[in-house]
Amino acid sequence: MSIFNPNSLDPKTISQNYQSGNYTSVLALKEMISNLHREQNKIQNLLTSLSFALRNFNNLNQFLELTPLMVTRVTDAEGGALVLYKENNQVELEQFYCQNNLLRERINQDFLQVIQEINTYETKHKSNEQSYPKLACFPVFVQEKIHNHFSGYLQIYSSPVVSKNVEKGRLYVFSHESDFSWTQSRKTLTQLVSDQTAVAIANHELTVKLMSKERQDRELEIASEIQVRLLPRQCPSITGLELAAKCETADRVGGDYYDFIPANYDQWDQDTEQVPDSPCQSWSIVIGDVMGKGVPAGLIMTMTRGMLRAEVLNRHSPARVLKHLNRVMYADLDNSHRFVTLFYSEYDPRSHTLRYANAAHNPPLYWNASTNNVRKLDTEGMLVGLQPNSNYEDDAVKLEVHDTVLYYTDGLTDAINQNNQRFDEENLVNSFQYACENFDHAQDILDYILDEIKNFIGGGHSNVDDMTMIILRHKPSADYCPCDEDCA
Repeated sequence: MSIFNPNSLDPKTISQNYQSGNYTSVLALKEMISNLHREQNKIQNLLTSLSFALRNFNNLNQFLELTPLMVTRVTDAEGGALVLYKENNQVELEQFYCQNNLLRERINQDFLQVIQEINTYETKHKSNEQSYPKLACFPVFVQEKIHNHFSGYLQIYSSPVVSKNVEKGRLYVFSHESDFSWTQSRKTLTQLVSDQTAVAIANHELTVKLMSKERQDRELEIASEIQVRLLPRQCPSITGLELAAKCETADRVGGDYYDFIPANYDQWDQDTEQVPDSPCQSWSIVIGDVMGKGVPAGLIMTMTRGMLRAEVLNRHSPARVLKHLNRVMYADLDNSHRFVTLFYSEYDPRSHTLRYANAAHNPPLYWNASTNNVRKLDTEGMLVGLQPNSNYEDDAVKLEVHDTVLYYTDGLTDAINQNNQRFDEENLVNSFQYACENFDHAQDILDYILDEIKNFIGGGHSNVDDMTMIILRHKPSADYCPCDEDCA
C-alpha cells in the first residue's frame, strides 16, 4: 500500500509545479482530490476493520494486538504502543508495534525502561519521600514520564483509554521523522482508535462479570438443590398426628430449618423410609432459623441438621439435647458471628404428650380444641451459639383430639406489605385460630395461613425473609398405641 504524502497537498508545492509547467492547474486539482479520496478510503477501511474486530473478537488480547498497528496506519506514523494501568499504581506495556526495523528494538526497550521506573516509584517514595514525593495524579504522572523520556528523538502523541469515566491506560503513537506533525486530523483518528479500545476493554470486563454471575448463579442453584434435598421431602406418618409443612426461602438458599426425626433414627431404612415399630416410636419435631440469609446461613443450617440428628440418638430430654447441641456448635458459630434459634419438641404416640424446649425461637402457637383458646408453647433458653454453657428448660403438653400446634419462623410475622406494615403476631394468631375452627386437615390450615400472608403482602411484592411453618394436628385413632400389646 502506497503511503500518501501530505506535502503534495501543500498549495506552495502545487503552485511551483504549475509554474514549472509539469502539469496544469486542472490536473493538479484532480490529483489532489484523487489523493484525498485514496487517503479517506484507506482510513475508512482501517477503521472498519477495527470495528469488525471489536464486534467479532471474543478474546480481548486478539483485539488489543491490532490497536497499535491500526493507530500507526491511520496516522501514517511509524509505531504505536498501548500502556494499561494495573492495580496499586502499576503499568504494563500491553502491546507494541513499530514498522521501523532500525528503531524497533531501541524504542521497545525505552518503553520497558520508563515503565520500570514508574512501577518502582511508589517503593522509592516510601524509602525517600523528599526525592520521590507522593503522586497527586497517577495518570498525569505516567503521561509526563513517558513523553519526557521520548521527547528527545520522537514525535510522540498519546490519547487516554477511558472506560466508564475511568482512565484505563493510554495509546501512544510516534514517529522519528522531524517533519512529522500532529495535525488535528491525526489526533482525532488516534482518539477514535483509543475509544474503540476502551469499548473493547469495557465489553471484556462486562463479559467477565457476566460469566462470574452465571457461575455464582449455578453454584446457588446447586446449593438450593442440596438444601431442598436435606429438608424433609414429605411429612412422615406418625401415629396420632396429621402433619403439614412448608418452607419458602426469600433467596434461593435460606437459613430456615425444620425436620422430623425418629427416636431410633440409627435404624432408619432409607429404602422404605420406615423404622422398626414406627407406630410406637417417639418423633422429634424441630424448627429453627439461622441469623441471616443466603449461602452462609444455608451452610450453618446444614451443620445444625447433621449435629442435631446425631444428638437425638442419645435419647436425652429436649432441654438436654439443646444444651449439648449448643456446646458442640458454639465454637463454629462464634467464629462465624452467627446464631441459631431452635425449638425442639418430641411427641410420644403412647402418652399423646408433646415435650419441648426452646432456644429463643418464636414460640409455637397451641390451639386447644376444647376451649378454643390459643397460647404459646415456650420455655427459657438462650440462642444456640451465644454462650458456651447455656441452660434450657423442659416443658410438656398433653394433646387432646383436634388440638393443633403451629411451628413457624419470624418470616411469617415479619412479612411486610406495600405500606411497610408487618403482618405481626396478632394477625398470625387470628388466622391460625380461624383456620383451626373451620378446617379439619393440617394441610388446609397451612394453606389458609399462607394465603392470608400472601394476600397481606400483595401481588408483585415479595417477602424479604424466609417463611417456614409446620402444622401439627392431633388425631388419635385410639386411646392407646397400636403396638402396646407387642411392646408390653
